[in-house]
Amino acid sequence: MSETQSTQESELFEPWVKAFVPWTIEFKPMNLSSALGPLSPICHLTVDHLKGIEEHLISLDERDRYLRFGYPAKDVHIKNYVDGLHVERDRLLGIFSADHRLVAFAHLSLTRPEEFAPCAEFGVSVDSSMRGQGAGGRLFEYACLLARNSGVRMLFIHALSENTAMIKIAKKHGATLEREGSETECYVKLPLGDINSLMIEWSSQYMSQSKLKLQEQTQRFWGFLNQVQTHRQKL
Repeated sequence: MSETQSTQESELFEPWVKAFVPWTIEFKPMNLSSALGPLSPICHLTVDHLKGIEEHLISLDERDRYLRFGYPAKDVHIKNYVDGLHVERDRLLGIFSADHRLVAFAHLSLTRPEEFAPCAEFGVSVDSSMRGQGAGGRLFEYACLLARNSGVRMLFIHALSENTAMIKIAKKHGATLEREGSETECYVKLPLGDINSLMIEWSSQYMSQSKLKLQEQTQRFWGFLNQVQTHRQKL
């Protein structure tokens, strides 16, 4: 799907979504075009994507693993982390490359004790090939939207103080920062979800899954053609 087609789809849905919003709020919500992106929409990940999540995290270099997990995570630590993901309760988000490789992954943790029900935690990792393209910021904005729709009023990020990229994203979205030596806690207060945020979640999820399926079908088609060509060359 081309960038022009993606933009046209977003423009088609956006007025319809905005028509349901009878008030404005101080918190600047995410719009539909940002959720979809020009060529790489944000997708909701399921249990079928756990292997891809593990491969993405293992592909991170030593430095990126340290910034993502707060310690020098080994392959076994990553495997344990992926095995412990609550796919049904949490929100797992991803951005795929044209060859259907997971290049950015975000974890919105909604699994928490009842007394912390209005809170959620956010973590993100981005492949080096996607750096500087705003993938981390887009995932954070979309996570805020999903958190609002889940009744979350406070989103927090536990980051190393040297993780300037993550802290920059949090500051850009009005987070309160509390630095304690080598670690920094970032807190973002969220308004309640509304019709606007619910409609954006629904429409973006529908359209992104459609794009993802199209990518998968295209990849299978070219794979089939390659097999046919290889077979003909052997004849």
